[in-house]
Amino acid sequence: MNIDKLSERLQTVAKYIPAGSRIADIGSDHAYLPCHVVKKGQVSYAIAGEVVEGPFQSAKKQVATEGLKDRIDVRKGNGLEVISSGEVDCITIAGMGGALIASILDEGVKKLEKVKRLILQPNLSAKSIRQWLVDHGWELIEEEILEEDGKIYEVLVAEKGEPLKPYNNLDRQALLLMGPFLVQQKTEPFMKKWAGEVANWKSILAKLEEAAKSEDNQKKKAELVEKILMVEEVLKS
Repeated sequence: MNIDKLSERLQTVAKYIPAGSRIADIGSDHAYLPCHVVKKGQVSYAIAGEVVEGPFQSAKKQVATEGLKDRIDVRKGNGLEVISSGEVDCITIAGMGGALIASILDEGVKKLEKVKRLILQPNLSAKSIRQWLVDHGWELIEEEILEEDGKIYEVLVAEKGEPLKPYNNLDRQALLLMGPFLVQQKTEPFMKKWAGEVANWKSILAKLEEAAKSEDNQKKKAELVEKILMVEEVLKS
């Protein structure tokens, strides 16, 4: 992967960045994404934020090599600390756990007042992000799921709006877990991901059946059975 040829995962994130926007890419790693969209002319200005020294230096080097220092600002800091309010209108956060992405948004929530769009790509637990969006007045407007190099990724796109709008049908818990748009599309990566999750839960359940009976065990078993039934219902429908 390089800045001219992004991974499919980052290409999917890039495609939802509105033309002409000013973006902040949080956890930018080598700054591939901001370099790509700035070089292409898709965005006018970008901030690449990185908290770890090594990737921060790599990002600075990448931006300098591409001659983009006048249009990409590489900043070191934790989460949304690297931006000030009103500086950007689109934020991308890719390649972290969903709970971590939700906590980054939560800690920097005041910086989001003038942001128009969030593009989030969790490696796991997309549910944490969907729940955060609902709780904070952001409406999920698009989702995509893809498989690359044997891993399955989800990309979530949100704007300020009606947070409950996508969750008007079916069971809300199922939609928060699996994605309201993804549940309707039922693509191959989606079916594969959830068939795998169900198989995994069933094997945990079998181990719990063999273990000594305790109140905690019974509770875990009940939760797993509920999740299995909920997901199987969606996969069948």
